[in-house]
Amino acid sequence: MSADFWAGYLSGAAGILIGNPLDLVKTRIQAGKTVPTPDSAIAIPSPQSFKEHFDRAGTLVRGTTAPVLGYGALNAILFVTYNRTLALLHDSPAVPTSLSKVWLAGAAGGLATFVISAPTELIKCRAQVSSDHYTSSFTIARDIWKREGIRGLYYGGGITSVRDAVGYGFYFWSYEWSKQAFSSPDDTDRQTALKVLFCGGLAGVVTWASIFPLDVIKTRVQTQLLHPPSPAEAEQHPLLPSHRHRKRLSTFEIAREAYRAEGASAFFRGLGICSVRAFVVNAVQWAVYEWMMRLLQQA
Repeated sequence: MSADFWAGYLSGAAGILIGNPLDLVKTRIQAGKTVPTPDSAIAIPSPQSFKEHFDRAGTLVRGTTAPVLGYGALNAILFVTYNRTLALLHDSPAVPTSLSKVWLAGAAGGLATFVISAPTELIKCRAQVSSDHYTSSFTIARDIWKREGIRGLYYGGGITSVRDAVGYGFYFWSYEWSKQAFSSPDDTDRQTALKVLFCGGLAGVVTWASIFPLDVIKTRVQTQLLHPPSPAEAEQHPLLPSHRHRKRLSTFEIAREAYRAEGASAFFRGLGICSVRAFVVNAVQWAVYEWMMRLLQQA
């Protein structure tokens, strides 16, 4: 396979391994604690301590399996599609001259990742918010497949694809803009490496800042829980449908309910920890990608 495929795959896997602990905190903050109610599937956020997020050693890697396997492939598809799209737009992936074409190519790459991104995000988020320490990514995927088939694995796929297209457009745009702004022909290898780290980290922060409300909604859509009736409710209404038949809330209903209950701040919950994670993860990802590209092209 092409150099950009393997460079993208390895950089994606490296980013997940480094960023998973902070990603777990971000997901739990976004999803919040779920309070059972008779007519709502919304997870109602409440303050949680650091100890609650890392309740045991295994929590640090909770939900890692699906992203490592899936996000490596996702990143490979992303970079291959980005490079090919930019070439089709008559620009050079190595040294692009048009930032608008860079954004379009990045958005195309984001859309192309949908086939992997949607199920990977669903499994990851559900594993990370699960209170069952014995629940793994595999058991979650198996249970979804048994209950709902392949359609269940793509639950929340619409909002995921929009988030990815917009986010990756800004991702590549901000990386190329900052690299062109800060790079100099006189840079030493050390200076170039440091600037790649900085530009990659900056691209991650810009990307997440641009799509964070969409990501909050996506997380709540994918982690909403359908609760069984309370004992009192079941006694008063013996014919009430079980939780399996309760209607899931749509993306718009989730967003409307979040705004009604918490205001605009609900859509930026967890942005701080996400920005820290984004800088670290994407600095590493771009450094690994650039290094692997040079290494594989020389081979």
